Amino acid sequence: MKLQQVLSYVRRAIDDYHMIADGDKIAVGISGGKDSLTLLYALHGLMRFYPMHFTIHAITVDLGFENLNLNGIQNLCDSLNVEYTVVKTDIAQVVFEVRKEDNPCALCAKMRKGALNTAIKAAGCNKVAYAHHKDDVVETMLLSLIYEGRFHTFSPVTYLDRMDLTVIRPLMYMNEADVIGFVHKYNVPVVKSPCPADGYTKREYVKKLLRQLNQENPGVKERMFTAIQTGNLKGWEGNGK
Repeated sequence: MKLQQVLSYVRRAIDDYHMIADGDKIAVGISGGKDSLTLLYALHGLMRFYPMHFTIHAITVDLGFENLNLNGIQNLCDSLNVEYTVVKTDIAQVVFEVRKEDNPCALCAKMRKGALNTAIKAAGCNKVAYAHHKDDVVETMLLSLIYEGRFHTFSPVTYLDRMDLTVIRPLMYMNEADVIGFVHKYNVPVVKSPCPADGYTKREYVKKLLRQLNQENPGVKERMFTAIQTGNLKGWEGNGK
């Protein structure tokens, strides 16, 4: 997928759900994975011609795994002239060695989000962009349906009143396959997650389930996404228009 196509998806999401206002300083949460780096490229590209003036600041929370190499991301940010902050933490040690969590993802996510939000405020940003794409939206709905018994997923825009911070999700119209295509075409410097729990989670199970459902029932993912848009979920009202 070409950058121009990515920009088209991202601009449509931003316009439909009014994600960006003039003067916004937007933190981009960079995990090092394909999704967050695609988002970085997209927002950087959009800055050049979007009618609302905004700036971006890339931030990575380093969980403390020894084999994490962020040099490629630093070089990318330098080439794009985007400020890049790496937040050093000992989250990995706390989760896997001190607490020895049976469900490490929940505690890790909570601690990582806290460290990220603190860094975002320190950088003077009023918004943070997360790299959730269409597959993430539908997978989260299925997770909620299967494990919690409710029809729910995250919304395109979320205001965190305790932090006075707005979360936006500009990749929400992109399929994961589109992201993979973009990353391969532009040789994006993706960093493999060093987490030992990577690939062994409930989300990974649901990801495979959704893939199977879509293979057996072509178009089911799109129909699920439409159901989310029209299902009167908080934050999705009126398709953002």
